[in-house]
Amino acid sequence: METILAAIDASGYAASVCDLAAWAAARLERPVELLHVVQRKDAVAERHDLSGAIGLGVKSTLLEELTRLDEADARLQVERGRVLLAASAERLRTAGVKDVRPLHRHGGIVETILEREADARLVVIGKRGASHEFAADHIGSKIERVVRASAKPILIASRAGATPKVAVLAYDGSPAANRALERCANSPLFAGMRVHVVVAGGEDARHRALVAQAMAALAGRDVATTLDAGRPEAVVSDVVAATPGAILVMGAYGHSPLRTLIVGSTTTTLIRTVRVPVLLMR
Repeated sequence: METILAAIDASGYAASVCDLAAWAAARLERPVELLHVVQRKDAVAERHDLSGAIGLGVKSTLLEELTRLDEADARLQVERGRVLLAASAERLRTAGVKDVRPLHRHGGIVETILEREADARLVVIGKRGASHEFAADHIGSKIERVVRASAKPILIASRAGATPKVAVLAYDGSPAANRALERCANSPLFAGMRVHVVVAGGEDARHRALVAQAMAALAGRDVATTLDAGRPEAVVSDVVAATPGAILVMGAYGHSPLRTLIVGSTTTTLIRTVRVPVLLMR
């Protein structure tokens, strides 16, 4: 059976990841695989070793000490991971998830998530990791790498938020946005939820057609629409901020990484600025 893959670390986002995973598991009727990865470190690089500038005998002693410190740190990281997994698994069970599968791995976070998502229906991750936890209005350095490489929907947890009650769909007619529309229309994840379709563009035939297309796909649902000529990130952010219990649903990274590097990305801007969960569809 496909799982909800929830990736946690020691940041303040772990609780939000667990809560969102529990919400998704209940709606999709799936078990939760709870993943924590202990990253490999280079002891010398991590401690900015300058022993090459001093005598060979002292250098050897320093390297031996660094090796011992690194081994001790590795054991500590493993133990911290076990404690974190145990506490997070308990939070999930308290939230009603009966099947929780803790998984402790060593390696790269991105690579491990991509490996484990093969058996996942949905991947849940925090907006920032422990190393960037307090960098307000930024996203973690690995989020974009995961989203660009992943074949699965990615649910990004904000630091805190209410249980999703309204799906705010940022819609532009792109293939990824159409997959997001289809998910809002047909997935048990959004069953019974109100959907607010947001189209950023002028009052012209093309943008009115996008609104009509979305409403047709959501026929029979409780639907609200916004058509606004402002910048997409501003229009969508305003609707999200005015919607209690919102979850933002959108296509991810419609342009190439090179173009994004040059002109920026609406996807990254919205992940960075909104204070609600974000579901990204590729």
